[in-house]
Amino acid sequence: MEEFNTVNMADEIISAIKKEYSSLNRLNVLILGKTGVGKSTLINSVFNENLAATGTGKPITANIRPLSKPGFPLTIYDTPGLELAGKNSAESLLNEVKKLVHKGIFSGSVNEAVHCIWYCIGTPSHRIEPSEILFLKSLLTATTTCSVPVIIVLTQSYSKKDARELFDAIRREDLPVEQIVPVLAEDYELDEDIVKKAYGLEELTEVMYNLIPAAVQNTFAAVQKASIDIKKREAQAVVAKAAKAAAVTGAVPIPFSDAAVLVPEQIAMLAKITAVFGIPLQKGTLSAILSSMIGTTGTTIAGRAIVSALLKMIPGAGSVAGGAISAATASALTAALGEAYISVMVMVATGELPLAKLRTPEGRKLMADVFKEKLSLSKSKLSAKKALPPEV
Repeated sequence: MEEFNTVNMADEIISAIKKEYSSLNRLNVLILGKTGVGKSTLINSVFNENLAATGTGKPITANIRPLSKPGFPLTIYDTPGLELAGKNSAESLLNEVKKLVHKGIFSGSVNEAVHCIWYCIGTPSHRIEPSEILFLKSLLTATTTCSVPVIIVLTQSYSKKDARELFDAIRREDLPVEQIVPVLAEDYELDEDIVKKAYGLEELTEVMYNLIPAAVQNTFAAVQKASIDIKKREAQAVVAKAAKAAAVTGAVPIPFSDAAVLVPEQIAMLAKITAVFGIPLQKGTLSAILSSMIGTTGTTIAGRAIVSALLKMIPGAGSVAGGAISAATASALTAALGEAYISVMVMVATGELPLAKLRTPEGRKLMADVFKEKLSLSKSKLSAKKALPPEV
């Protein structure tokens, strides 16, 4: 009989998270713009890792340097800044960018391709220079044939009025860019008691998510931190798939003695959700989350006891008719567990529930309450489904 507990379940999840991360395709983003427009701040505000500050990578050309970290499926191709002459001249940089983009496309590998380009223009400049217009037109000609989307990012947009005016000025140039997005990447203190709040990052990530290839969308969801909604959508897709798989497993009612067959599927689901949120959870923290939601102790128990603990939390819907678990119940249990886990991850990601609190009595009670709420919703859905007339 297969044995599980919340501690070795945590071990299984951590192992599965590593496997999930290693299976993600690498996302490659190229960032261009003049010196001083705030590219580093933008990079560090969008992504989980501060690559612009601590990323390593030898320059692949005189103009382009890849920023990446081991185990993190993202490469930022950074440039030293667009200048009018010298080694960083527009012509020199454009040639290097074309080589990089074409090399990625013709490699035939999704891990080598450039998936999106951000061209940064500082809003305080109040204008886009003719040399930049020429550079962008040449860049867009090169990237359009390779289907690489280009987004113009108006950085350092302290004044929304100035950003709108610059936005309109660029639009009048009729450049075939995918979108122009004004951004203030971090809070800006105007005075001792006046702070301009950051904005635009979520819009930028949503625009990019919808433009990049499907093969790297889940990677982007995992490595970005600016949009909780993107993470939630990806995680909910994981739960829907896992619930469907559980229903298939239970299509022929599962003998209660074999209920442990559901646990590996649920472990894989929780691992995928954790990877989507990109939150570094330790084994003890994961164990606390599991024990709070499932209601089991840290002692070794049979896998079917874990399922039993879940079933008891759905009165009526969780009854085991004839000693077997139905497809509907298997699906409901899996969905409730996944949705509750997503809720906890959202609270952690937004700071509502700090990691340090997850192992406190207060944090445990909050997680248990969240799970009971999700199970209650699952009970309602099951009851409604049972009330429906049979299909003809």
